[in-house]
Amino acid sequence: MDDYPLTTLPLLERAERLFPAVRVATRAPDRSIRATDYFHVVRRARSLAAALLGEGIAPGDRIGTLMWNHSTHLEAYLGVPAAGAVLHTLNLRLPTEHLTYVINHARDRWILVDDVLLPLLAMVRDRIQPERILVVPFSGSRVPEGFEDYETLLARYPPAETLPARGERDALGLCYTSGTTGNPKGVLYSHRAVVLHSLVVASTLGVAQGDTVMMVVPMFHVNAWGFPYFLTLLGARQVFPGLHLDPASLVDLMETEKVTCAAGVPSIWFGILEALEKEPGRWKLVPGLRMIIGGSAVPESMVRRFDALGIRVTQGYGMTETTPVVSLSVPKAEMQAWEPERRYPVQARQGLPLPFVEVRIRLDKEDLPWDGKSSGELQLRGPWITRQYYGEGESTGKWTEDGWLRTGDVATIDTEGYIEIVDRMKDLVKSGGEWISSVALENVLMGHPAVREAAVIAVPNAKWGERPLAYVVLREGMTAPPDELKGLLERRYPKWWIPDEFRFVASLPKTSTGKTSKLTLREEFARSTAPPPA
Repeated sequence: MDDYPLTTLPLLERAERLFPAVRVATRAPDRSIRATDYFHVVRRARSLAAALLGEGIAPGDRIGTLMWNHSTHLEAYLGVPAAGAVLHTLNLRLPTEHLTYVINHARDRWILVDDVLLPLLAMVRDRIQPERILVVPFSGSRVPEGFEDYETLLARYPPAETLPARGERDALGLCYTSGTTGNPKGVLYSHRAVVLHSLVVASTLGVAQGDTVMMVVPMFHVNAWGFPYFLTLLGARQVFPGLHLDPASLVDLMETEKVTCAAGVPSIWFGILEALEKEPGRWKLVPGLRMIIGGSAVPESMVRRFDALGIRVTQGYGMTETTPVVSLSVPKAEMQAWEPERRYPVQARQGLPLPFVEVRIRLDKEDLPWDGKSSGELQLRGPWITRQYYGEGESTGKWTEDGWLRTGDVATIDTEGYIEIVDRMKDLVKSGGEWISSVALENVLMGHPAVREAAVIAVPNAKWGERPLAYVVLREGMTAPPDELKGLLERRYPKWWIPDEFRFVASLPKTSTGKTSKLTLREEFARSTAPPPA
């Protein structure tokens, strides 16, 4: 067989030749819709590649992007690797000290930044040393003095018709973890890993050329779950929401662009779900709309509520270290005919391992059975699972002696092979020597009709060591007495699992990737119980 390198270069060529007129739409900061197509996106990506090569960027050099989701960011996804450089997507929600750290640690030579994000860049500007900063006029505003205009650079370089050959093991992208403990860690992705990941995720999800897909999942983190690459490969329509991420704006865009599939984190979909339920009939969405949800566990109640609206939920699981998707909750063929009550629990699990991803659960270096009951640390290996962190000498402890990635997640795997995340190892509550799953409690609490979000943390207890404490966000205008919530939990779990206290809050703190920050909640609890200063 031909030794054909698996790189992203054929994505450009395929989209340009086979799907030139397919629509790529972006909601601009002024809320207008800017439409282009694959032909123009690829031509501009070729111009970007030509500019990088012409201006002295060498293979492996890092190009940072501080950008929202829009078609120019898609150009960078395609054009930067085409030049042999490494696309370093910068998480605009990181704390400034972490943003500074990742730019300096990666040694980004250039940074491409949206004009609307210049105030954020200004907060770290005197602590970073990129050679050049190019401003993307996303809002259409004039580029300030002291910065280069991205559009002016592109205009100087005609599209590169011939691009340098790349090896499939060459670096394509770089992304850093969210840094919830210590400094963020970098993960370097190869062309081969991204291509294989794209092929497998697209086929497992059943996304096709006729789909219109809206990416709410941020392009500034972990390859936007691979969507920009496999949608370009397939020639599917792409829709970018820009910076308007409120529920009404997102649903309006889905209606206007006739979106058939959308991807994002649960916190986004909670808001959309409430908007759809609050104003039934306001929006005319495409029948059979699919929601791809990842980033944190999806409660079964969310699956049920979306199903009642005719929207099918598919949950995914992954990490920065895994490119990122390793499992999807797609029911097996025989399960499609199951009654909803039997199917919902399957859809609420993190799903079947993707082809080529090996999984195991371990406790004290012993493999545990796939019985749906035995829980241990989920460990992974496969062609898009990283083997070490970028530029780090302290990767020990994250990988086992025989080369498996330690996820830090406690999981079970049932007899059908479906993974269910029980909790993060650091988030388990150890009460009286026994473990309590915070995720299990949260999922039941979010099944209450008045509960919008819930988070359970471990708090110190003199008698039991730790006890669970629940933070609850209620839906607008609704109530849920603590005794009622306790009763709901007691129907599923033993009394010693039940939180001793329920704290009702207006919102839950989020990490830079949209997950609930339990670290912040633990810190807030510690402050609330600390004795007053002398």
